[in-house]
Amino acid sequence: MSFNKRSTSEAVTEGLDLSGKTAVITGVNSGLGQESMRVLAARGAHVIGLARTKDKAEQACAAVNGSTQGMACELSDFTSVVSCAKQIKALGKPIDILMTNAGIMAPTTLQHAHGIELQFATNQLGHFILIQHLLDSVKAAAAGRIVIMSSGAHSLTVRGGIDFNNLDASSGYDPWRFYGQSKLANLLTARVLAKELEGSRATANAVHPGMINTNLSRDISGFFSQAMLLWAKVMSKTIEQGAATQLLVAAHPSVEGVSGEYFADCQVSKSTPLGSDATLAQQCWDASMELTAEYLP
Repeated sequence: MSFNKRSTSEAVTEGLDLSGKTAVITGVNSGLGQESMRVLAARGAHVIGLARTKDKAEQACAAVNGSTQGMACELSDFTSVVSCAKQIKALGKPIDILMTNAGIMAPTTLQHAHGIELQFATNQLGHFILIQHLLDSVKAAAAGRIVIMSSGAHSLTVRGGIDFNNLDASSGYDPWRFYGQSKLANLLTARVLAKELEGSRATANAVHPGMINTNLSRDISGFFSQAMLLWAKVMSKTIEQGAATQLLVAAHPSVEGVSGEYFADCQVSKSTPLGSDATLAQQCWDASMELTAEYLP
């Protein structure tokens, strides 16, 4: 069965029975995360939906049909991430799908969390902590899948891909390049994670959803950013089309056993050379381990 950039979330999961499976998704209160939760729950999965606050998570869960459970996970607050992961592990369930969907994009004003520029702290490090805590639960599933949201914007990154000497942006901040840096880090994490999972039944892949006009653009301002958004609206997919690739990677039988790949438009795709740089990927992994060491299991 062949899918493409116009395939929808319903189409890529048509006929699937996910009864008995458990999915964990970040950022379920809007956009692609909400659509992913809706569809997985409709196909029978129990979805643990994460959002910045418990109220937001529970409201999002209440808005869809099926078996859902809301929990708070503020990704920029590493203590919150650890607390959430412990709650999930306490349920004692294998995790069949772990989808790191949430993120922030190109805020004009430089912000920090734990001394790190906010996009890298949130998009990369918060998710990195969550993955590390839930890794054993994913491995315990019959064929656990980790789906990491990257972006075609990984091509917009800083010189060299990731500036490990300027993760706090003290030597200069560009909203889009720092967003690209965080998305490149997401992609590289999937590459290394796939190698870490070799010999297990679990897989890890990265996804570019395409241009979608979602709540992710809430922090964007400035002429260049607004011009990009206008272009994106013209070229964009619907939310149902945007969520298709991550749902395909999360649940479709054709992707079983596939690991370490970068998907776009419901197909394995090529990244930039930096997105396939094994040395840079290991450096990113090691830096993420070091920066989050006190919050890891």
